[in-house]
Amino acid sequence: MTTPTLPFAARAAGLVGSIIDSSTSLLHKQSHDVVRLAMGSPAAEAVPSEILAGIAATELSAPGAYDYAATEGDPPLQAALLEMLHGSSDQTTADRLTITAGGMQGLDLFCKIFVDPGDLVTVESPTYTNGSATALSYGAQLLEIPVDDHGMDVDALERLVDEAGRTPKAIYTIPTFQNPSGVTMSLQRRLRLLELARQWGSMIIDDDPYGLLRFAGEPLPTLRELGGGDPLVFAVRTFSKIVAPGLRVGWVDTAPELQPLLINAKQAMDTCTNLPGQRLVTGFLTGGHLDEHLIKQRAEYKRRKEAMHTALEEHFGDRARWTDPDGGFFCWVTIDNVDTTALFEPALAEGVAFIPGSAFSPSGRFTDALRLCFASTPPDRIHQGVARLRRAVDLLAKG
Repeated sequence: MTTPTLPFAARAAGLVGSIIDSSTSLLHKQSHDVVRLAMGSPAAEAVPSEILAGIAATELSAPGAYDYAATEGDPPLQAALLEMLHGSSDQTTADRLTITAGGMQGLDLFCKIFVDPGDLVTVESPTYTNGSATALSYGAQLLEIPVDDHGMDVDALERLVDEAGRTPKAIYTIPTFQNPSGVTMSLQRRLRLLELARQWGSMIIDDDPYGLLRFAGEPLPTLRELGGGDPLVFAVRTFSKIVAPGLRVGWVDTAPELQPLLINAKQAMDTCTNLPGQRLVTGFLTGGHLDEHLIKQRAEYKRRKEAMHTALEEHFGDRARWTDPDGGFFCWVTIDNVDTTALFEPALAEGVAFIPGSAFSPSGRFTDALRLCFASTPPDRIHQGVARLRRAVDLLAKG
């Protein structure tokens, strides 16, 4: 029987998937001990499982707990979120909030509403693969903008856009503890980025999953705050990194006039964010658990980052460079004369997993770099993992 030719939509060619997420399935297939420095998720022990279980015993036994929710978000969660954000750099109002199924849905909603095939979207380089993949899935043309120790190089953004001969529809940035580099955009660059966006009429996708996880240095105002409610700033936030990724609860902060479009887009996508997850987050916030939880996690992530730096200095001080984040989950490591894609399998065989640098560039740059997540692994295991990584580098060099 002849296999029929399937009538794919043109956009199907832009569904590139995620090397990062695919690594989860690969790791589950390993039967030997592997230090998992790959996935950007909180450690199992960092998830407040017992507290959430206690909340579930009451909140999820109430009538209607498993029903549909309002598309823009369950009102108790919206109220608790507004209280949580009060006095912070992301303080906002109810007409600006839409609850989403994690930060990724916020990115998808943005692209669904704003990105037409062929539109220019600038992305940091390196960047979060899932973010750039979302833009590609809607037919965007991507322009990579370099990142240095002070975040996106905004001067390079201006120059590269000028060379492209057209302005971007959107500028995608992770300004604080960037994924994958861990660096933070300076205040001067944040202000200049807002100036350029206003000059060009470009939207800024302000993706900030890690801002509440600062463990060193002084906080900077978010693009949301600096923009003063500017409709060009589309802020994406999530509870995935600060409470639990499996809850799939986040939010977007946008100009009020965008909310009807967001509601329409969500109703054509998932109708509403899952209500049980929203109720768990509500109970966590109203129960007063978040502040103490964040204090503990910041201290622990600082300890783990320092352990990673110590291990990198011991095993790679002679041939690598790495970033020094003040928060978040990640260190970005550049190893001289090593193809990190070729390194992946020997490293996995030695018992350590990472994400190769080329996974964070739509054009496959950064072949000598890799991302290590320190948040999900205790210090002793971090030392083991970095030692195994060095053994794999030496084995690769021997051929």
